[in-house]
Amino acid sequence: MKHKSPFRSVDEWKSALMTLPDNGFFELLRSVFGNIKTPFSKQRLMDDLCALLSRDEIGKTIAAYIDASDRAIIAAIPLLHDPVMGELESFFSGEYTCAELHAILLNLEERLIIYRFRDKGTLRLALNPILEKVLAPFVVDSGILFASFAAADSADTAVETSFMDSRILAALFAFLYDKSAEELLKVEEGMPGEVQHPGTQKYSLRKKALDDALTIFTGLDVELAVKTLLYLGLFTAEDCRLSPSPKRIADFGALSPTERREYWAAALFLSLNEVNESEVSFLYQSRLRSVASLTHRFMIRIDGGKYYPETTIRRIFDLLGKEDGDADIPWGVRLFDERVQLPFKPFLTALEKAGVLKRTGSQAHCWKAAGTASDTKAKASGEPVLAMNTAFSLILYPEISCADALQLAAYCSLPETALSNQGGGNFVNFEISRDSAVRGFDQGMSGESMIAHLKRLSGNRLDETLEWTLRDWQNQYSEVSLYQGIILSLAEDRRYLAETRALASLIQRTIAPGTYLLSLDSKAELCRVLKKAGVDIIANPPLDMKSGKTFALRSNAFGSNTFPQLSRGETIAAHYAIPEAPTDSINKEKDTAAGIKEKFRKVLDKQKLTKPERDELDARIERRLILTEAQLEGAFIRYEKLEARGMDYAGKVMIAKQAIETSSLLDISWSIPGGKTRQLFALPLALEKKAEQSILVLEPKVSTPKGSKPAVSADTPDAAQDEGEQLATIRVPIGKISHVRRIKQSIFGV
Repeated sequence: MKHKSPFRSVDEWKSALMTLPDNGFFELLRSVFGNIKTPFSKQRLMDDLCALLSRDEIGKTIAAYIDASDRAIIAAIPLLHDPVMGELESFFSGEYTCAELHAILLNLEERLIIYRFRDKGTLRLALNPILEKVLAPFVVDSGILFASFAAADSADTAVETSFMDSRILAALFAFLYDKSAEELLKVEEGMPGEVQHPGTQKYSLRKKALDDALTIFTGLDVELAVKTLLYLGLFTAEDCRLSPSPKRIADFGALSPTERREYWAAALFLSLNEVNESEVSFLYQSRLRSVASLTHRFMIRIDGGKYYPETTIRRIFDLLGKEDGDADIPWGVRLFDERVQLPFKPFLTALEKAGVLKRTGSQAHCWKAAGTASDTKAKASGEPVLAMNTAFSLILYPEISCADALQLAAYCSLPETALSNQGGGNFVNFEISRDSAVRGFDQGMSGESMIAHLKRLSGNRLDETLEWTLRDWQNQYSEVSLYQGIILSLAEDRRYLAETRALASLIQRTIAPGTYLLSLDSKAELCRVLKKAGVDIIANPPLDMKSGKTFALRSNAFGSNTFPQLSRGETIAAHYAIPEAPTDSINKEKDTAAGIKEKFRKVLDKQKLTKPERDELDARIERRLILTEAQLEGAFIRYEKLEARGMDYAGKVMIAKQAIETSSLLDISWSIPGGKTRQLFALPLALEKKAEQSILVLEPKVSTPKGSKPAVSADTPDAAQDEGEQLATIRVPIGKISHVRRIKQSIFGV
């Protein structure tokens, strides 16, 4: 369906007009040539029309008539690749009502600037190729569609505290590691604010765990963050406990700050909208990657130094859907496939909550790309990114990489004052304890790898006490080891534990001296038994750890990356010619158009016409249908009443009846209490008689002034609907209508 040129072929345009019903075809041609002399043929008339529109002076008049609304439509049609009406309505949502857009399109059709053609049974909009020379400058000026303005506070470096700060994210990981032995989760079904694992079960944080977290992460949505971690697959829920996924954590930490935010926003969207999949495998991962890729392609079109009205944000979003689609796929950004569309408002909410976009403080309904502390320029290689506060405590600098921060979280714990704010800056504090070091050993690290890691990050500023202690804990760790199976390994000087009453009853078989197979299903239960026996450090190494192997959390430790690099693209400036500031070209065009209209009205004043004839021709001038004086001198005039006001009761009834007969839409207005006017764009269904007055039954298409609520009846204006809902029908007495206008139908069948 897509084609390189913004204009289709001349033959396609001719075919669209030639296949019109005769009444529509000849009405259009009479509006251009006046009374058509016989004999005539459609082909000859089309040749004459092409010749007229190809004349330079006619092209200049058509160009002068084009106003701001026309320019927007002319630029949008090729950008949306010959859209259907619904696509154009969605694209201009918030700027034009359906009634306004319909009127603009009908006027452009009458002026032969656009036309409609049928593609696989669907009517699409296209530009007139005969006018390519005239319209080309307006086609390339798509910047008119994407309003933006320079951000006055673009130099502001203030960053809100969020989990996209690598240090705060690492602190959350450390918190969850500290609580790994506890049942942090409880299984829930359909509870609000729940943490939902992307599988068959749904979870929420237990109250105590949530209260503990909130004492550290004040003002942050910890529950939503944990839910997002589950959707990212960085943790999994097992027996109401959270278990880390080292490979995914390593890959996530290795992402660039930008891509990490985009994956976070994608997972947050899935969690907020409970996009769930019973098969947690490549199907689920494809969903995460689809939304992350969309987020990435969306954000590369956002200039970080500008503010964007929500209308522009929505249009960029819609264009992404058009890039993904083709003629056989419904309009809208696909979430995962052609059957599921990604809703705009929830997507925007996810970007805001993820800290990718933020609302402006001074401009209502405007958005700006949000920076994070993770965007801070990293320190030069070798410079410290943490400071050892004491021998066993450290402070993280903002410049620390996410990968290093997450690796620290694997073997550090959080003090009571993990997060503090001093002098306007956020400080993140970690400490190293025996339990946190054991946690690191369990994930495959060694004491030596921890020492090397800390030395690199601190600039070799480690206390010897910490080094000695980490090595000692490593030695103790190797004395009592717990393996999956469940197999217990005891060093020679600890084999006496096998003879204690508590442990002897659990030994199912002695595999080798010091190696025992236990009759247990849970490592946690065995750990409790060993703790009671006086064992302080219990090794719980990963399955793939070999003797003597040191391990560091790194993205290539387990094979391919589970967070693929997101597709790259150009900035919005490469796609759309967005002007830095509005030009005065529109005002100049208005002046030129006004002069042309005035010239034609002077010609009209010299003619002897009846008032209805003069009114009809004057209306044609106002609608910019008159291109030459000849169209006034030999005009075919058929007066048609399209609107009625105030006390013209008979006129309002006549227009309503005509609209019902022709299935035309009506634009009606009536007064409501408070001196306000309610406007409605609707399809009339019937005229009913009630107590000697006519009641117009309408099917609303748009409830017009934004934020107002259409009444069920003009007699009961306070009975209103919630915004966004659609009433089946409403009833308005004809006598209460202050203005009614019949919307002419397109000559192309709409």
